[in-house]
Amino acid sequence: MDDSKSRIEPADTIVLFADLQLGIVEFSKTVTMDRLKKGVLALAKLAKLFDIPPVVSGLAGDDGSPAKVIPEIGEALGSLPTHHRTTCDSLLNSDIRSAIESTGRRTLLISGVSTELAVQLPALTAADLGYKVHVVIDACGGMSGRTEEAALLRMMHAGVTPVSVMTLAGELAGELTTPRAQQAVGILFSMAAS
Repeated sequence: MDDSKSRIEPADTIVLFADLQLGIVEFSKTVTMDRLKKGVLALAKLAKLFDIPPVVSGLAGDDGSPAKVIPEIGEALGSLPTHHRTTCDSLLNSDIRSAIESTGRRTLLISGVSTELAVQLPALTAADLGYKVHVVIDACGGMSGRTEEAALLRMMHAGVTPVSVMTLAGELAGELTTPRAQQAVGILFSMAAS
């Protein structure tokens, strides 16, 4: 495993898909719904391609019904359990934190809505816990440009690094002559195409 402080090593990485559910994603104002879904799908495809374990968090309905996660995650990764959070910071929920910690991986990618809450708070907690945290900005949506920018600044001051799906695809691809790298490049081009 690479000890680089800046590089993302797939074997040490886990991804948190936070609150990407119907009833919440529609509130995003900083990215179109099509672009958000495209970014989430591309990130999920990269997770599958590079064996990066996913954790999905969400809010249960007022009646206790499970969160209805956007289908793009399942399209790429198959059926996954949703860990329902009961606090604004999903890493303060023991089952979500356990799901992340049980992997033994120390690099956390976060995608979600809203950037100001569902992404920022677990990113700050994970950074405090010593994780190398990256917010996948084109797989996130904020409530306003101004508040999302404030959230990103706060996270960056705490050591969290923003990254794009395109950058991830290129970085994870490695040697471009392998079939897996070619698939990653295909994901990169799918993001660049729109």
